[in-house]
Amino acid sequence: MSGMHTDPNAAADAATDATADSDTADTADTVDSDTADTDATDAIADATTDVGAADTKAALHGEDLALGYPATDEPVVETERVDVPAGEVTALVGPNGSGKSTLLKALAKQLKPDAGQVLLDGEDIVSYGPKEFAREVGLLSQENEAPGSTTVEELVYHGRYPHRGFFDAVTETDDEAVDRAIDLAGIDHLRDASVSDLSGGQKQLAWIAMTLAQDTDVLLLDEPTTYLDLHHQLRVMEVVRELNEDAGVTVAVVLHDIAQAARFADNLIAMQDGAVYDWGPPAKVVTEGLLADVFDVVASVDTDAPDGPVVHPHHPVR
Repeated sequence: MSGMHTDPNAAADAATDATADSDTADTADTVDSDTADTDATDAIADATTDVGAADTKAALHGEDLALGYPATDEPVVETERVDVPAGEVTALVGPNGSGKSTLLKALAKQLKPDAGQVLLDGEDIVSYGPKEFAREVGLLSQENEAPGSTTVEELVYHGRYPHRGFFDAVTETDDEAVDRAIDLAGIDHLRDASVSDLSGGQKQLAWIAMTLAQDTDVLLLDEPTTYLDLHHQLRVMEVVRELNEDAGVTVAVVLHDIAQAARFADNLIAMQDGAVYDWGPPAKVVTEGLLADVFDVVASVDTDAPDGPVVHPHHPVR
């Protein structure tokens, strides 16, 4: 798109957030997940779960992780193993404060582990520089704010920052990536609108389009449906599913709605009190026991529904 100008500093904030500088990775090995058939009751007792799936390659793999913040004396998340299988959609679920977003920040290279490591295609992510990592992994965090009176199209062009030098002009490849992202998000009619004038759901789709324009093989989304009406919740999750099925993009998404996660995700990582309670396909993970233990809800689960387990909540655990 000739004459298109973007603010590189704003682009850096939007596309790479808080990644740490490091040397370029030289090699990329493949990590195979081990089979783990962990009983949920044992997982509570151990406060961690060995997770994995046979013959499944993990795009992102964490091992022996202890995650905390400067203000915390003890880790807020500890897990021996966590996998985000390549080419699939994985949803991180659990109540508030269970550690979902903290774990996603570690996978996104925004939070350095106190112990353990996160591997991207077999290589420790600390070896990736900010732009290099942003070319591999896209992140949409919870809180985003477009600078000034940015239009939707300008915002989406910010997603191309990892692929360009500081003073490089917009290329045909950039134009094509932006057009694809806007089309996939279904917001072509909003291309020239100011982001500040959009509804909450429209803004979220615009930010998702910006992240899609990074053209990464892995996409991380932190609560993308929170505060959206039902229509836009479903639209966002349809975009995620379409991106995965049509382009093979690996997705990890934090969701509050266990029913929504069971419908749209291939795998669930259920978290409780900073530990992985259980992980696997929804049909395995979504049980009446999990709903009672993790979400404090008495519910029944319909396992015969065509789109995955359907949760019928009855009342809180008393």
